Amino acid sequence: MSHWRGQRVVVTGGAGFLGSHVVDRLRAAGCASVVVPRRRDVDLTERAAVRRLLDSVRPSTVLHLAAVVGGIGANRAHPARFFYENAVMGVELLEAARIAGVGKVVVVGTACEYPRETAVPFREDDLWNGYPEETNAPYAIAKRALLAGGQAYRREYGLPVIHVLPANLYGPRDSFDLEHGHVIPALVRKCVEARRRGERTVSCWGSGTASREFLYVDDAARGLLLAAEHYDDEAPVNLATGEEITIRALAATIARIAGYDGEFTWDATRPDGQPRRRLDTSRAERAFGFRATIPLEDGLARTLRWFEETVPGTGAAA
Repeated sequence: MSHWRGQRVVVTGGAGFLGSHVVDRLRAAGCASVVVPRRRDVDLTERAAVRRLLDSVRPSTVLHLAAVVGGIGANRAHPARFFYENAVMGVELLEAARIAGVGKVVVVGTACEYPRETAVPFREDDLWNGYPEETNAPYAIAKRALLAGGQAYRREYGLPVIHVLPANLYGPRDSFDLEHGHVIPALVRKCVEARRRGERTVSCWGSGTASREFLYVDDAARGLLLAAEHYDDEAPVNLATGEEITIRALAATIARIAGYDGEFTWDATRPDGQPRRRLDTSRAERAFGFRATIPLEDGLARTLRWFEETVPGTGAAA
């Protein structure tokens, strides 16, 4: 029998990118009740609203995925908002979960929590060995605070809180907004639109030499539920592939899949962000048997196909 059959689960951020895939998996697993609070109904930064939510649902598990997120540009434009809302949502949720006697709380953190200069691959025990990359530090520190808070609530109140650190996510249902989106959806959109318009150049931020690790969203959803079911430790745990790619190589791969044969121009006056990012995957594999299954090229092809089939005005040219 599925671990989730008959359970009541609250998924904050369940209407978002990762959250929608998690909700799909929970419902497929026979979850009795999956509650997805929407911001218009429940402001997760308001203490009374969060307590009313948990008091009314009485969930066995809370998956805290709600976050204010974005790429480098969005982080630079809204550092205070990213710090405040991410920190306060998590703090209020931990306290409300304690009061409501929730059986398990899963907090989704971010690989941005790691210090800017970290030995590769990033191991969970190195998380506090330096300051995060400056361009997203307020967001990252808010998430780190929730790691420390979850550990404190576990130690003082016995609240089972785990903290999961996913690599950069991508896939269907992502935000393809050029101003605030992440690198893969931005490159997908730029390549598709340049191909359709017959443009010969696409402009990109940075030098293209920084590397990142990318985890397909459905792999992340599967891994998150495995962690919720099998992991019960205060130590954070990475969710990743263990593979990295430079942004230049990523752009070339997306262009090839998208059928765009133009060139990229790189604006080195724009920040690259963290120089390298690749996470150690051994803790997740050892603790709950997680391995990513979707290769990057397959995931990119699925993402591009979804974008062209779903986003208005981007279908294949006649």
